Amino acid sequence: MTTSRQILTLYKSLLREATRMPAYNFRTYALRKIRDSFHGNKGINQPEIVNRLFKEGKDSLEMLKRQVIIAKLYDVEKLVIEEKQI
Repeated sequence: MTTSRQILTLYKSLLREATRMPAYNFRTYALRKIRDSFHGNKGINQPEIVNRLFKEGKDSLEMLKRQVIIAKLYDVEKLVIEEKQI
C-alpha cells in the first residue's frame, strides 16, 4: 500500500530533479508535466490504481535522472528570459 507520505516524497523528488535540468525549455516542460500529472490524479482513491501510478512515477524519476545526466554533458547557453546568476 502506498502512503500519502511516499507520494509526497516522490512528488518532491521529481520536482527537485526537474529543476536540475540545464535547458530552460526541458526544465519548464518537466515541471509543468509533473505538477499537472499529480494535480490530475489527486482524487484517485483506488489502491491498485494508486500503486500503479506510484510505480510509473518512480520509473519517471529514474528516467528524469538519466536525462539530467545526459543533458549536463552538453553545454547550453542561457536564454534571455532566464535570470543571470551574479
